[in-house]
Amino acid sequence: MGYGGGSGFTLLVVLFILLVIVGSAYVC
Repeated sequence: MGYGGGSGFTLLVVLFILLVIVGSAYVC
């Protein structure tokens, strides 16, 4: 990726997206 934050930022974003997907699946 072209981000300078490193793999830590990418991992944070992936975890946040997974949290949103699981949350929406739980609500629906």
